[in-house]
Amino acid sequence: MIEIKGVYFTYPTGVEALKGVSLTIRDGEFVAIMGSNGAGKTTLVKQFNGLLKPAKGEVLVDGVNTRKVSIASLARKVGFVFQNPDNQLFCENAEEEIAFALKNFGFKEETVKSRVTWALNLLGLTQYRQTSPFMLSGGERKRLALASVLAWEPKVVVLDEPTIGQDFEQKERLRQFIVQLNAQGKTVIIVTHDVEFVADCGPRVVLMAEGKIVADGNAKEILTDKELAFKASIVPPQITQIFLGLADFGLPTDVINVHEAGKILLDFLKEEVKP
Repeated sequence: MIEIKGVYFTYPTGVEALKGVSLTIRDGEFVAIMGSNGAGKTTLVKQFNGLLKPAKGEVLVDGVNTRKVSIASLARKVGFVFQNPDNQLFCENAEEEIAFALKNFGFKEETVKSRVTWALNLLGLTQYRQTSPFMLSGGERKRLALASVLAWEPKVVVLDEPTIGQDFEQKERLRQFIVQLNAQGKTVIIVTHDVEFVADCGPRVVLMAEGKIVADGNAKEILTDKELAFKASIVPPQITQIFLGLADFGLPTDVINVHEAGKILLDFLKEEVKP
């Protein structure tokens, strides 16, 4: 679905944000791009829909070189939800916000109406149909931004820091929603610092540092590697840190989420209390 070949990108300020990045994301994958501030994560995903074009190298989306097509054309395939929803919300009410892109893409009026209603229901925003986006809470604005993207059913959904400002319950709803999207065949890409969220989701993890990819693998492999965590300035999940401290009791050190931890501890306790 997305192929990055030796991409370099430098901002006008002189900051070299990407340094020879190569990456392939397959159709239907769920990928988390992680790393510290300034690692190049957001710069990389903005290449996926042409918001940024490489200074050197190539970006192919569904086989099409991003240099040769418009941002609007790429947006039809790659929906991008910004870290700050205020950067993409501008209409008078939620209904118009969701309808805006649908109309621009040339959907018929009946389809626009049905897709708006579907998206509002999907994200629990029906009661805000006529409400200004800027009267909504931060979490509600994030859901509206996501609804406005999902309405046109892009093949790829990119979410930049989706868990910021969300409480535990909202994060869990988001996790279930993302997993459901991916199960339906969507390619889902998230940019995040939230190791606990990634641990619960279990996607493929691409780890970045100083404009380069330093690791690429499954969540368990990446998040439990202390050397990689130090190199990319990320902190392993809390449950992983606890199990590292329990290693002397014979417990595994590659545990990354509470569900896995609970099963392991129950099995351990059963063995301990055997007569």
